[in-house]
Amino acid sequence: MPHTVDVSSELLILGLTVVTALAFDFTNGFHDTGNAMATSIATGALKPKTAVALSAVLNLVGAFLSVEVALTVTNAVIKIQSSDGAPIQSLMGAPLLMIVLAGLIGGILWNLLTWLLGLPSSSSHALFGGLIGSTIAAVGMSGVNWFGDGHKLGGVMGKVVMPALLSPVIACLIAAVGTWLIYRITEGVSKRFTETGFRWGQIGSASLVSLAHGTNDAQKTMGVITLALIASGHQGVMDGVPLWVKFACALAIALGTYLGGWRIIRTLGKGLVEISSPQGMAAESASAATILASSHLGFALSTTHVATGSILGTGLGRRGAEVRWGVAARMVAAWLITLPLAALVGGVTWWIGHLLGDTVGPVAIFALLVGLSSYMWLRSKHDKIDPNNVNDEWTDMPSASKNAVAKKSVTVGAADTTASTGTPLGSTPTDTTSFQTTESSKEVAR
Repeated sequence: MPHTVDVSSELLILGLTVVTALAFDFTNGFHDTGNAMATSIATGALKPKTAVALSAVLNLVGAFLSVEVALTVTNAVIKIQSSDGAPIQSLMGAPLLMIVLAGLIGGILWNLLTWLLGLPSSSSHALFGGLIGSTIAAVGMSGVNWFGDGHKLGGVMGKVVMPALLSPVIACLIAAVGTWLIYRITEGVSKRFTETGFRWGQIGSASLVSLAHGTNDAQKTMGVITLALIASGHQGVMDGVPLWVKFACALAIALGTYLGGWRIIRTLGKGLVEISSPQGMAAESASAATILASSHLGFALSTTHVATGSILGTGLGRRGAEVRWGVAARMVAAWLITLPLAALVGGVTWWIGHLLGDTVGPVAIFALLVGLSSYMWLRSKHDKIDPNNVNDEWTDMPSASKNAVAKKSVTVGAADTTASTGTPLGSTPTDTTSFQTTESSKEVAR
């Protein structure tokens, strides 16, 4: 039986939901910076800090260009709204806000975990997974719009799963053909001229990807906040996305982008393919074309899937290029489990909040989010990737880990030397054999 929620509790949940939505937008920004700028940084077309600053500005601009994807989030994936867009009456207020809050927490935690591991997974799928999981926990399987309205394929399968399967393949093919054509056309031209020219081209194409990312990804958070405002009675169904919501979401994703997700930038720029400037331009152009077409059609695809497919395509399109299929396989594995695991976290989070009540519950799950996020941020300091080592030669471990291993090896070697000779590593030997060898060397020199 539904219980009454006082106005102050509902305002508290709304406030936490808006803050959490903007936090998700922020993580989306730094998680996806590499989609636009990884190849430009890897080839030296842009300095790392310049690249993320440019991407941040263009994400900010792109967020204001379209609201098609915002509509996808609010009425095409979960059945918590009626046909006119209004929330279902039984869910109005705190119940719907709790669903949205728990779903956002599921998305953020998955984003941070994959960022910590350096895996370019989909922020879009993390958000959708979190919302699907919290909806199932609250109202059951019937609360998810799996296949659309029956007239055409929509819902989770048509709007999320199908674009996820097709977009990386399409981007890969476009990038492969583009790379092949570039190398055929520039065959015989000095490498010095092609590298310089295509680096300028990379700046333009990477900027287009950043703009496209803003038009696609910031919209999702706008839709979620708008839904929360409607559910709490602070906005009408037909009012559209408020200007302050557009501005707040655009600013959040821009700030996240400026922070730079260096771990993922490194994986995309150095881990998949040893990329050159012509390949970088082909990859970015393919990504931009695919993302902009998707935004126009209202498909909430993953820019991560598109960017990864494009980079792989450049490896396939260039003769003799090395593609690290092991890294690609780990990425695909992360893609496959993103939706279900984010759903699991969203569902569990909803149950925790529900059991603790409408006042304590939201505060508790928000505190859980803050605690786990802080732990992952602190954990990342042990293996730090930043603008100074993001372009180091690729191995299975980042530079910070390699340095730690090297220090450990030196320490072990010092201990072994001390044990066997009684002389610490680096000190001057004093035994007779060493002295005689030194004297003999002097005689030879004379």
